[in-house]
Amino acid sequence: MDVLRIEGLRKSFGNIEVLKGIDLTVKKGETVVLLGSSGSGKSTLLRCANFLETPDAGTITHNGKTIGQKSHNKTIYRSAELKDVRSQVGMVFQQFNLFPHLTVEGNVMLGLTRVRRMPQDAARRRALECLDRVGLADKARSLPLSLSGGQQQRVAIARAIAMQPSVVLFDEPTSALDPELVGEVLNSMRQLAEDGTTMIIVTHELGFAYNVSNCVVFLHEGRVHEKGAPHEVLVNPKTERMKEFLASHSLFRIPEPAQAH
Repeated sequence: MDVLRIEGLRKSFGNIEVLKGIDLTVKKGETVVLLGSSGSGKSTLLRCANFLETPDAGTITHNGKTIGQKSHNKTIYRSAELKDVRSQVGMVFQQFNLFPHLTVEGNVMLGLTRVRRMPQDAARRRALECLDRVGLADKARSLPLSLSGGQQQRVAIARAIAMQPSVVLFDEPTSALDPELVGEVLNSMRQLAEDGTTMIIVTHELGFAYNVSNCVVFLHEGRVHEKGAPHEVLVNPKTERMKEFLASHSLFRIPEPAQAH
């Protein structure tokens, strides 16, 4: 089943067209990684997918339902409809955006009690389950500022998955972390992928993209420049621009071919 289908998506800011007709389909259980240079439109694509930004043109379909109604060549989005979409789409940002006065457990529970109207006891149980999934059940009563950056980001991931969204969007979730903390966040994301969580991830971690994703999408100047399985895009790129992008990431090493015996 297609969890998310984007067709002909366009978005401009002033006179600058950032997205120039994006088509993207994400199936249930898939992990899709978006790659591209700064300014290629990756973050804008995510923000349009959950309507933090309103698309200028194109259609976005969540779980078989196309969002918005056409009226005189323009799409009208109702606030109640967008609220419903956002409740089904998890989002993990570069910054953790945790409430410092709430415990770790309280941060994860907040959406459950405020948005889902879940009773406190049930919300607490789910919060602890999700914290356990990211290896932080023992930090439930801690305040965010007592945690490392990597731990805070894992709390943000637990908060996102606690809402049981149909898809989770990650906007460069490790870019604000010290290098030694990146691995613990990527490991939590890898576990989510193995558990079948549907995810779209903007990242520069090419090794993670190669080993964990089902599909790699390379954006260039607001368009899908290359798309395919990780081995196809990252090891056998078809376009010169993709080859240049990979060459600029010196930490990524293409696997050596297997030796014949």
